[in-house]
This record gives sequence, structure tokens and C-alpha cells, in this order.
Amino acid sequence: MIRILTIEREYGSGAAEIAGKLADRLGWKLWDQSLTEEIARRMECASEEIEKHGERIDPLYYRLLKSFVRGSFEGNLNVPHMQIADAEGIRRVAEQLVMEAANEGHAVIVGRGSAYYLRDRPDCFHIFIYAPLEEKVRRLRQAGKSEKEAIQLADTVDRDRAEFIKQYFGIDWPARHFFHLMINSTMGDTAVVQIILNSSSVIKD
Repeated sequence: MIRILTIEREYGSGAAEIAGKLADRLGWKLWDQSLTEEIARRMECASEEIEKHGERIDPLYYRLLKSFVRGSFEGNLNVPHMQIADAEGIRRVAEQLVMEAANEGHAVIVGRGSAYYLRDRPDCFHIFIYAPLEEKVRRLRQAGKSEKEAIQLADTVDRDRAEFIKQYFGIDWPARHFFHLMINSTMGDTAVVQIILNSSSVIKD
């Protein structure tokens, strides 16, 4: 029986809203913003730091700085605090939380590499949500972004995400063979939710 849905997505495709509607329909726990908040709580830092570094690799200057600081006596005293802006540290905590959420079951988990961490579990159904650029721009503009900003974000966020997945999983994102269902969100959130429920054969307890 399927007890976990993971949702990977293109930025701006509406996956967060769709995941929320799925969780509401099923009465399951949604791990999206709450996952970010729990990572921040465990790392004792602000949620904004997690959002900024969560699915992108650290820039070269930061990796060099981190290596330099870890090589000094004074720096070693501050290593735990440097995890605040460390994509590698965030990834480790995220993996632990994704595993915990999966073990509890009845969870809809958005991003954070969840489809890749849980790829061998038979009780998981993995979904990838995508959309053409014009649809992503439309959704992002509805959320208050300018057209220029929406186009830039649709490109750069997914590029950062692909680099992150490549570095930490050795996978060329989105790696279609990891997903049971890939769906275009242009058909509307309600239709997407229903197709996911029908395809995954999720039974509401």
C-alpha cells in the first residue's frame, strides 16, 4: 500500500499548491514549508537560511572559506555555526527528516531529494510536476513576481536544483526513470490532484 507521496518539481509549476491539496484530500501530513522549518530548528538557524541554500550547491568562495576556517584552531570552534549556510549540512539533516517522515507514513513530501532518498521503498509513489515556461511565468506573476523576475527565477532555480542533485546524488535531474508519474500542471490543480490519486491507488485510511 502506498503510504508516502514524494513530489519533485520545476520551479513555478504550482507543485506546492498541488501538494497541499493532495495532503488535504488524503488527511496526510504535508512536508514542504514544515520540512524547511524543522531543518532550521534542528540546525538552530533561520528558515530563510535553509531556503537560500537548501537545494543549491555552495558557491566556490564559500567552500574555500569553509575549508580555510576548518583548518584553523579558532575556526574549529565555530564549525557547528557554519552549518547555518552549508548546503552539505542541510542535505544531511534533510535526509534524516525525510527518512523519519517516510517511516511515520501518511506523508506528502515536497522536494529535498525525497524521491532519490526513498527510491527503493515500495510504499512510495514518486511524482514529477512540470509546466511550460509561459505557465510557470503566469503562476509566478500571480504570486507577485514581475515578468522579468519570473522568467529569471524559472531558469535559475531549476539550474541550481539540477546542479545540487548532480553533486549529491550523481543524477542528471530530473532523471525520469525515478518517477512513477510525470504530469503537466497546465491542466489545473484539481485535475492534477485527481490524476495523482487515481494513478497512485492511494487508499485513505
